[in-house]
Formats: sequence, structure tokens, C-alpha cells
Amino acid sequence: MDGEATIDLDRVVSAYIKLRDKKRDLTTDFEAAQAVIDSKLHRLERALLEHCDSSGAESVRTESGTFYRSVRSKYWTSDWESMNRFIIKHEVPELLEKRVHQGNMKQFLEDHPDLLPPGLNRDSEYTVTVRRKK
Repeated sequence: MDGEATIDLDRVVSAYIKLRDKKRDLTTDFEAAQAVIDSKLHRLERALLEHCDSSGAESVRTESGTFYRSVRSKYWTSDWESMNRFIIKHEVPELLEKRVHQGNMKQFLEDHPDLLPPGLNRDSEYTVTVRRKK
């Protein structure tokens, strides 16, 4: 290996696994702590919403800060076939998010190597997967 320092691949893999495990443990600990805080925040938010409901207030100013309530709506469909027909019929593709389904596009390109959608960009890179010894 002309001048290249040799590395102990077993040490590298071992260190990788240890760091990955530590990261997983930290993430698990963080998510558990975050869940406790989220639960407390949710109870406090409910108390503030109950105050708005009972007082008819839309916003309230306190010494510590101001809170207000607003309506947040979420939309989804349980019938994609009908939704697609509706979108096509009314020419409203903007009702959908603009992103490419990664798995479906990969499969499409494998099935149709001679067809390339206009404007399609692709970025590929090598990755490494490390598995623990069983």
C-alpha cells in the first residue's frame, strides 16, 4: 500500500459499533425525557385552551407572556383513487406535495431504463453498513 498507513479494520468496526450503540442509547434516553416534557406541555396547553373556552377569550396577556388559540386543520384522504380523479378533473395538482417517492421512482427507472422523466435529478453515493457479529 505504497506509503499508506494500514488500519486495524476490526478496531474501526468495533469503535463504529460502540459509537452507534451509544448514539442509540442517547437517543432513547432523550426521547424518554422528551416524552415526559411533551406530556406536561400538553396538560398545560389543555389548561390554557380550557381557559379560552370558558372565558371566550382568543388571546390572554400575562406577566410572563401571551397565549392565544388558533385553529389548525389537517387534511388527508382515505380514498386515493377518488382523490386522484378529483385532482385531475379539477386541474388542481397543487393540492399534492411536490416530492418524488424514492422507492417508486427507483423501481420505475429499473423497469423503464429508456424513460427518464424531464427535470429528474439524481444523487448517488456509496454508504457503509456495519453489522454486529452474531
